[in-house]
Amino acid sequence: MNMSLRTSRPWRSPVAFLVVGCLAVLLGATGCGSDGGDYNPPGANARVGPVLIRYAHIAEPPDGPWEKGDDAPFYVWFFNQGQESDRLLGAETTVARSVDIVDADGAVRGPVVLPTGELVELEKDRAHLLLRDLRQQIRGGDYVWVTLRFERAGEIALQVHSQVPTYVDDDATDAPGLTSPSAQ
Repeated sequence: MNMSLRTSRPWRSPVAFLVVGCLAVLLGATGCGSDGGDYNPPGANARVGPVLIRYAHIAEPPDGPWEKGDDAPFYVWFFNQGQESDRLLGAETTVARSVDIVDADGAVRGPVVLPTGELVELEKDRAHLLLRDLRQQIRGGDYVWVTLRFERAGEIALQVHSQVPTYVDDDATDAPGLTSPSAQ
């Protein structure tokens, strides 16, 4: 009799395994047990052809919003998974007069080579994109469309945000981790 009960429910073991597995994945994905904070990396992520695009964002406004007429840095990482190198030829957006590829000192430069199998970071103090002569105010957290053009991979339009500032006025909040610009 015990044998018939055991064979009449052959699904019990696989179902239990599936439930435990799903819980493990869920807890791992939500970061349960991790001591990490509420870090939310900036930027849009996408893929165009073999080129991975990561952390695409407009730099954090320095002391308030980017104002009409300002030049705003645009940072992004690329990883080319293709068999051939590619090049970032340029970008465009409706929120700025132009988008230039510039060196760390702000001098306009040519296309950025994206070798196969290498991470290329367009960041502060390196080559990066610069949105010239903004046509509107952009605050931290605002989203804008930027189209990136590649020699081989083609074009992709991304909705990117202006990085949310890590500073606030002393009177604005007592949330941990936020500091006033005057405290720096």
